[in-house]
Amino acid sequence: MPVIDLVELYYASADLPAPFEPAWVPGSRRMKTGFYLIRIATDDGVEGWSGFSASGKERAGIGDGIADAFLGTDPTDIDLVHERIKILANGGLRHWWIEPAFWDVKGKLAGLPVYKLLGGTDDRIWLYASSGEVRGIEARREEAEARFAEGFNVMKMRVHDWDEAVDIAQIQDLADHMKGRMRIAVDCNQAFRMTLHGNAPIWDLGRAKRFADAAAEAGLFWVEEPLYMEWYDDMAALAAYSRVPIAGGELHTSGYPELRYMAQKRCYDIFQPDAMWSGGIKQVLQVGEFCRSQGLGFSPHSWGNGLGFLINAHIMAASGFAKEYPFEYPYCPPGWTLEARDAILARPSMHENGWFSMPQEPGLGIEIDRKALDKQGVCFFRATRKERHWMPETLDGSAMRREISREGAQ
Repeated sequence: MPVIDLVELYYASADLPAPFEPAWVPGSRRMKTGFYLIRIATDDGVEGWSGFSASGKERAGIGDGIADAFLGTDPTDIDLVHERIKILANGGLRHWWIEPAFWDVKGKLAGLPVYKLLGGTDDRIWLYASSGEVRGIEARREEAEARFAEGFNVMKMRVHDWDEAVDIAQIQDLADHMKGRMRIAVDCNQAFRMTLHGNAPIWDLGRAKRFADAAAEAGLFWVEEPLYMEWYDDMAALAAYSRVPIAGGELHTSGYPELRYMAQKRCYDIFQPDAMWSGGIKQVLQVGEFCRSQGLGFSPHSWGNGLGFLINAHIMAASGFAKEYPFEYPYCPPGWTLEARDAILARPSMHENGWFSMPQEPGLGIEIDRKALDKQGVCFFRATRKERHWMPETLDGSAMRREISREGAQ
């Protein structure tokens, strides 16, 4: 039986070609994208990768815990992986983002893409272009026209104004402008408040109902996260009231138990958990299965780096929902381009007229560009069953590479 014999952790960042102002972080203006990576490998050399969004060194101290939890274990025992992640969460962080690396190994050992290992048969999945910024009416029209010209027939826009009349005018204008050529969804980013850089409005049930009425009149596809993520009763009341589907669920870190409860309460019509936050591949797929049994919609969230997109795409392709609901394709030029999103991947995950063809190689299809990683990232922790190395705290790339080189020469 193969066992985990290597754990490596990396921090990487990439320049954005233009400033990016994420709608969910008011007042923020990004010039870089950052991510953490985990690489695990078995004693016979089969490796698995996963990656998570990063701000800086907030996860610099997680190496020993991960090494203690997983070195010497069976990488195909996903139940044990979940048990150990829950144990690590007692230290204050839920590391669901590392779970897909074990699926990557498991798929490679089975000789199958992960979605096929999970029973999926959809080799292509329907996409929606997911914008990440609040924009003015003219700029939003231009963006929608550009995505339509590229083959997308669904786009998700963002609203986040203090004045609800401004938000309503935005959705009405874009729906009128596209005249049925493209379906429009909208993300209100009310499920959680990111107020580190600027204050943000808080919608109550009354405002959410008025917005849902306007969205229904505009013929929108769905309204995403119009209420705070823990207001279960208000969410259920809104979903029961609304004539347009209400969607959400990306950041519920308790995973399947919480999302099952929310599905039973009918908090949303379309559930959108993300494997990186909401329980890994295993639990997010369980959410999809439960949604099917309850007559609810399902389409995982995937905004973030290119690894998160690929990982959640495998869930979508295995869920049976791939032709019923579109899957999120993070794309918001000129700042959030495909090249920036997939900066450390050997090849970007390109769409084909609004569809994505699933990777057919065993595992998750994550191929790291090692030259790009060496240039843009640093390995800050490396452990085997015999030895461990904490790299210099400065996260200086040249220092890290010298440390790794010295170890390799021993």
